[in-house]
This record gives sequence, C-alpha cells and structure tokens, in this order.
Amino acid sequence: MALDLHFTKGQGTGNDFVLFSDPDGLIDLTPAQIASLCDRHFGIGADGLIRAVKSQNIPAGAAALAADDAAEWFMDYYNADGSVAEMCGNGIRVFTKYLLESGLAALESGDTFVVGTRAGVIDVQRNLTGFQADLGRWRLEGGEPLVRAKNLQVARPGLGINVGNPHVVVALVDEDELESADLTYVPQLDPEPTEGANIEFVVPLEPLVRNGVGHIRMRVHERGSGETLSCGTGAVAAALAIRHWAGVGAPNQWRVEVPGGAVGVRMYATEDGEHVALSGPAELVYEGDVTLA
Repeated sequence: MALDLHFTKGQGTGNDFVLFSDPDGLIDLTPAQIASLCDRHFGIGADGLIRAVKSQNIPAGAAALAADDAAEWFMDYYNADGSVAEMCGNGIRVFTKYLLESGLAALESGDTFVVGTRAGVIDVQRNLTGFQADLGRWRLEGGEPLVRAKNLQVARPGLGINVGNPHVVVALVDEDELESADLTYVPQLDPEPTEGANIEFVVPLEPLVRNGVGHIRMRVHERGSGETLSCGTGAVAAALAIRHWAGVGAPNQWRVEVPGGAVGVRMYATEDGEHVALSGPAELVYEGDVTLA
C-alpha cells in the first residue's frame, strides 16, 4: 500500500534533513523507506530524517515527559541509512525552525522551547545566529582508541566524548592533513565501540584563542551517514576535546569551522554540573510531496 508523505527539506550549516509532521505517531517508516528518502541519487537526499511527533504518542517520549512535562514535541531522528540516532545538534535547530514555521509551536524572544529526544530533554532558545540548544551535561569517556583513515599515514589516538551520542575526536597536525583525509571511506576504530561513534578530525587554528574565543576547524564522518558538511554534536565534542588537551586556562567559548559554515560552542556551570550549548543557523529549503511504496 502506497504512502503519500508531505515533507520539508531543511539544513543547518549544510547538515541537511528530511522532516515531516506526524503528531499522533501513526506513520512508522521502515529503515529501508528512510534510506530511500535520504538517498541523494534516487530520493530527496539528506544526512538524516526527522519525524515531529507528540511525546505522548511515542514510547521514547515517556522519559522526556517524565523529565519535563513541557516537552510536548519529540524529535524522532534517524541517520541516512535508516538507523536510529540519539540526538542531532544541527537537527534540533532545524526541527525547532520547522515547528515554528509550520505553526505547530511558538517561541517568543527570551522564552525556551523544550524538545524531547532519545538523549534527554533539550532546551532551545533564539539567538543572533539562529538558535541555541542546551545539550546538557557531557561525559568524557576517555580511552585512546586508535583511528585509521584513508590517506592518513599512521593510526592516531582518539578521545571518547559523549554529548548524548558517542564521539571520538582525533587531533591532526595541520589543515593540509585535515584536507587530505579521504572520508568517503569509513574510518576504522580499534577497539570498535559497541554502538559505533561519530569521528571528528580537528585542527586548532592560529592563533588558537582570539578575544577569549577558541577557534578550531574540523571534518566529520557520522555514524550511519558518512561524511557530512557539519555535525553539531561533533562540533561540541571537538571543542571539548581541544579544551581538554589545552588544559588549564583554555576558554569556555569556541567557534568551530566546518565545511558547511561555522557554529558556536559554549561550556558553562550549572547546579547539576557543566553544560554545553550549541548555537548556529537553521534554514528550511523547500517542501514537497513524495509517494513511498
């Protein structure tokens, strides 16, 4: 039986998504259907798919509502291959923009919009760049898994960081080395995490700190999607890793350059520990209709 789906295409610093509204949780796409929609040759083309569903109508939304009953909407996010992902930093800004532009939610200046995700409840606010999302507490998973990537001559140690989803950050020597890495091939991790990981390759810019703000550049290979023009949670992980390596005196505010633009990362203290926030633009590109088998 065919399914007619009305969708919107959106992007945040080049990280692009197919979004659709399903408040009652009645549309259950298969991994194959999601992969078909995200296919850049035979489908719409995207790094991931986002379903806007009311938290009360999806099992994963129960924890969000228990944490904050204001989390009316749940960001049901999937990678381009159809696999489930916990969170997406660029995606949550585009998701918020989509709900606001569709008239499904409202967000006045200075107010906070609460979103349910598989990584917990995320608070989103408007700011000068577009939106800022408080990704909550982060976790240093440490270790030094070896990372091998095509065109990098030797394996490099990585640093495990979890910001609701898993990352391994690798420091490279310079921008030439960053550009030389061929991320059309999946980088290899040793040991391989059970749930996989997004892998960020990062270099500090010169000077590293300007006017109290750290500056770095990165590329990323996303679990389930391949190389993308940007990864919001990856930018956060990269900034946290560079701050960790830089040691005492490193700034808590960072500008992260990615192939699709730049995002801001800010670390700050709260009563329940240090939180990290991601800010950047969100754009809705076009909408249309597609029929799925």
